[in-house]
Amino acid sequence: MISRALLRDNAYRSIRDAIVDGTLQPGERLNDAELAQWLGVSRTPVREALTRLEEAGLVLTKPGRYTMVSPLDVQAARAAQTVTAAMHELAVREAVPRLSAAEITAMRAANTRFAAALEADDVDAAIASDDEFHGVAVTAAGNPALCTVLEQFTPVLRRLERLRFASVSGRGSVALHDRIIDLCEAGDAESAATAARDNWLSLDPGADFGLPDEALGT
Repeated sequence: MISRALLRDNAYRSIRDAIVDGTLQPGERLNDAELAQWLGVSRTPVREALTRLEEAGLVLTKPGRYTMVSPLDVQAARAAQTVTAAMHELAVREAVPRLSAAEITAMRAANTRFAAALEADDVDAAIASDDEFHGVAVTAAGNPALCTVLEQFTPVLRRLERLRFASVSGRGSVALHDRIIDLCEAGDAESAATAARDNWLSLDPGADFGLPDEALGT
């Protein structure tokens, strides 16, 4: 029998991914019974997943009135961006002294796949490769608290990343990744950490959403 925790986590990931990839659109009303039918689960794990998604900033709920996908919100994206950038800065700073040659090679390979995905306009592959690239340092850092914070705030930025990687501006991330790799390989933890932070801060919520702040729920 599948455990309740697994059902809850699966429901969370499925709804989260549907919000991030645009299957569920910003402002779309969410009905727990319909979501339960779609996912093939009971309403309980769906309700628990929606509560978790609200905490992550992807869902808005007004009890007794509505539950909806959060609008694209520049202010919320910038807040998540600041925290996420700081966590990746910390991850790289802690990881650099521990990185092996194999892990540096893995970062370069992930960035090569990332560049190829951008050239092919394959946003899903670009997202996956970008996750692999940053995941090397996050894993090497071995900091569970850091991972918990990233799990909460990264989904808010994921919608922004999808817009960024679907545009020409996303190509600039390849060079930023190369700089991070070179600094990691040189053992310069502070400079590599700063480069990792700057990479995440290079996302521009206002420009990448393509709408003025007031149109995005700020």
